[in-house]
Amino acid sequence: MNFPKAILIFLVLSLLCIVPAMGLTTYTGGSPQMAVVVSGTNQFSPGQNANITLVVQNRGVNSMANSWTGNAAWQGSGNIARDDVPTTAKMVMVGLSSGNAPIVIKSDPQNIGDILAMGSKTVPISAKITTNATEGEYQLPVTIGYTYLAQSTELAVDTLQSTYVQKNETFPITIRIKPQVRIDVLEAVPEHISVGTSGYLNLTIKNIGIEDGKKATVKILRNGQSPIIPTDSSVFVGDFPKGGTVSCRYKVGISKDAENQTYPVDVVVTYENREGDIVTSAADTVGIPVENKLSFSVTSGNATVVQGSDTVISVRYRNDGVFTAYNAQARLSAVDPFTSTDNIAYIGDIKPGESAVAQYKVSSGSDAPPGSYSLDNEVRYRDSLDNSQVSDTFKVPIQIVPKPASSSITQMLPIIIVIVVIVAGAGYYLLVMRKKK
Repeated sequence: MNFPKAILIFLVLSLLCIVPAMGLTTYTGGSPQMAVVVSGTNQFSPGQNANITLVVQNRGVNSMANSWTGNAAWQGSGNIARDDVPTTAKMVMVGLSSGNAPIVIKSDPQNIGDILAMGSKTVPISAKITTNATEGEYQLPVTIGYTYLAQSTELAVDTLQSTYVQKNETFPITIRIKPQVRIDVLEAVPEHISVGTSGYLNLTIKNIGIEDGKKATVKILRNGQSPIIPTDSSVFVGDFPKGGTVSCRYKVGISKDAENQTYPVDVVVTYENREGDIVTSAADTVGIPVENKLSFSVTSGNATVVQGSDTVISVRYRNDGVFTAYNAQARLSAVDPFTSTDNIAYIGDIKPGESAVAQYKVSSGSDAPPGSYSLDNEVRYRDSLDNSQVSDTFKVPIQIVPKPASSSITQMLPIIIVIVVIVAGAGYYLLVMRKKK
């Protein structure tokens, strides 16, 4: 044997042994194992806005791994690094459906990205429990769609072929509908509710839920920007058992911006439940008709004023509203060419559809042009709750007529008489003086 050659081979092998080793681990077994649980409360009440928090978990475990350590120059089959592992759930899509549960799901399916093995992600879901939901437990299906690496094969030293699989799974979650007082407004009777005034609202309310309410208080609430504004908003009714009925009376105010139409009011019940908690029922919305404020019209036709004279005119007013006007006073606004020293008249109580007469002393200037005029008029009155109210302004028609010709002679008559007396006296004086001569 050639001893120097053997030494050379030995040195080369030794050199290879001290080259830094390369380590590589590849996972060839396992797959994602998905699961879903509810985080936080899963108990809700009828009519409640429900925020359901889902926790999506990947419980997959890498069951088989290949580890190789060797010289970099000797990497063989199975030693190309993988970007993905079989247990990673990729591009996870999560959606919640209502199934047969009394719930409306508001959130669309959500893409939550990748979930590694033993990892999890949180998914918030917005929902609404229906107002007629009954007590009990309900199963809601959660659909989870994802992709994972099913197989990875090296076709050559530098070529890797990967196979991905799309998978959809459905998992149930449980929600519980708690018993609750649920109300139904059987009757809503307005009492003297009109624009710009205050009145009363009489409600008859039934507990159609499956819970007995204790220490219950029935409340009315303003609905958004509704012009019906509660003044007395709460009535304590005590025990309110399921199937029970209560009657409540509330004072409300009506905005001046309201019109003759129906507006909403919300009704809720706050009570103590069987667990001793103070809870509030879902609202029941009821429509309340609002009447126009009282209006008046003139039914006596044109009032007549003689040019250049003082005249007492009579005006007949009719109550065109649906409520009685109490202690009513009418006021006439005199403007040029009219004046008045007596422009306020008391007309008393006027029921709907009835009339009353007011009298005013009105003067017109002697140079006032004859013709048709109208003066502003308003009626101040008290409503059924003794609130002072003022009607909208309306017009009273007035006609100025020319001064009669006979009236001029009549006005001149005193002067003529004086002249006649003077003339007669002067004639008598002259006659007496002539006789003396």
